[in-house]
Amino acid sequence: MPGSQVDPLFATAPDRRGTGSEKWDRWAGHDVIPTWVADMDFAAPEVVLDAIRDRVAHGVFGYTDMPPGFAPALAEHLERRHGWTIEPDWVTSVPGVVNGLAITARLLAGAGDGIITFTPVYPPFLSLPPLAGRECIRVPLSQAANRWTIDWDRLEASVTPRTKLFWLCHPHNPTGTVFREPDLLRIAEFAARHGLTVISDEIWSDLLLDEEHGGPRHVPFASLDHDKAHNAITLVAPSKTWNLAGLGCAAAVTREVSLLKKWRPTGGGLVPMINPLGYAAAEAAWRHGDHWRRRLVAVLRRHRELVLETVAALPGLTCATPEATYLVWIDCRQAGRADPQAACEAAGIGTSDGKDFGFPGFIRLNTACPTDRLVEILHRLARAFSQ
Repeated sequence: MPGSQVDPLFATAPDRRGTGSEKWDRWAGHDVIPTWVADMDFAAPEVVLDAIRDRVAHGVFGYTDMPPGFAPALAEHLERRHGWTIEPDWVTSVPGVVNGLAITARLLAGAGDGIITFTPVYPPFLSLPPLAGRECIRVPLSQAANRWTIDWDRLEASVTPRTKLFWLCHPHNPTGTVFREPDLLRIAEFAARHGLTVISDEIWSDLLLDEEHGGPRHVPFASLDHDKAHNAITLVAPSKTWNLAGLGCAAAVTREVSLLKKWRPTGGGLVPMINPLGYAAAEAAWRHGDHWRRRLVAVLRRHRELVLETVAALPGLTCATPEATYLVWIDCRQAGRADPQAACEAAGIGTSDGKDFGFPGFIRLNTACPTDRLVEILHRLARAFSQ
């Protein structure tokens, strides 16, 4: 990648070592570059930092309910970015999308009931149902030449009389698939036939890599013209797009306002209030962060191409082109490595192990770092899988 293409806003990143970073502390003391957990190494945008500084200047950090600007800021963002019109009273705040999923398991399913999800998938989709005493029903996606697709026969065969929920990761982590409207409508029809409620995790919806180049746009599941879409719950957060995960602020959106009144009691005292800095950051990101987001997407798009070029040159590795996220899901099963994760760590890169996503033999690579660091990561990836 020519140096002139490197956006100076993302050319460097703060040193996160010794800051309590989950990502960087995992291999502390070893020559391993972490590329696993889905947060970025880039600093949050100045408009967000300014909002946090203003809130800090207030000086009081007491128990905080959802401030009056939070839901309207999200509503304006969803309308502007995705053409989805919602009412602010459809919104409640959540400490995180994972927390929101856990609440829906308890709110809308009983002990022993089933929750369907596609695999591979972000690990909490697999671990949360059994923690709540619910069954996790895994439906593998199909690996096509350059895209992961839905196996409708397997999906239909997965339903039992006790299946109550469909947890949809949309856009999909880890494959980067953006589900198109026809597929979403077919999921809505499937949910209607079987009496399922769809919970759509749309945390990655603002990081579509080809949207400004004629590629797919994000269609919020709940925006569909379908009854089952209208009673869905959508989980969103600014955390992936503007690197705010540590501030713990997300939102649940549903037309079923009566459910929102049961939200906190369903947490059984385990769901904390959101801290005021999280609210301030989220509102600023949604209202003022789009210029920064567009520049970030351009960087992530170029990073994706660098990774795909490297993977294509390594015998035994394959990868469908991710359409969203800053994650790349790499199939290592033909690479002659019994343990691809161990091979990567030995070469000095800390990837995510595919077995945690329900697909052993794969790795997930996070590209959200300065370009020169990614180039070094790819050199190490080549070393890990050189014949």
